[in-house]
Amino acid sequence: MTSYTLYLILLALVALERIAELVTARRNAAWSLERGGREYGRGHYPTMVALHTALLAGCVLEPWWAGRPFLPVLGWTALAVAVAAQGLRWWCITTLGPRWNTRVIVVPELPLVAAGPYRLLRHPNYVAVVVEGLALPLVHSAWWTAAGFTAANAVLLGVRIRCEDTALADSRTRARLVGAAP
Repeated sequence: MTSYTLYLILLALVALERIAELVTARRNAAWSLERGGREYGRGHYPTMVALHTALLAGCVLEPWWAGRPFLPVLGWTALAVAVAAQGLRWWCITTLGPRWNTRVIVVPELPLVAAGPYRLLRHPNYVAVVVEGLALPLVHSAWWTAAGFTAANAVLLGVRIRCEDTALADSRTRARLVGAAP
């Protein structure tokens, strides 16, 4: 089995993991909306889905099209980093429980989560996304994909983090207006 074939298997596993995330997100969105959750940032969501899909497509296509080799020192290191990013992502998901989502949905009157990785970082899930976006393509030397995704993702994360901050501030303001605890 070639290194590229093994890389395709890895990418298929990552794609399956993304499907598991979407299933979890759909279930969690229903939970949040049933509790009066309000969604923010619908406009940027399709761009985020397209960007993450393009990451996986670039990981498949660039090594094949450009003849990128598997460089053991880079590849194994990048694989370890990508696996660590997955660990961080699922730590975020399990810490937030039904509040985790791929969309920005805020349930009124729920306090901010300050457990798990949120004790240490304000946006740990985005750290996982940034790290994975660099590492996953580099497992098989997909330099262009790593650079392109990282640049586009930096712009998107700026939009996304502003959206989340606005959503949380709006939620706290509405809670104060009705006399609830912030």
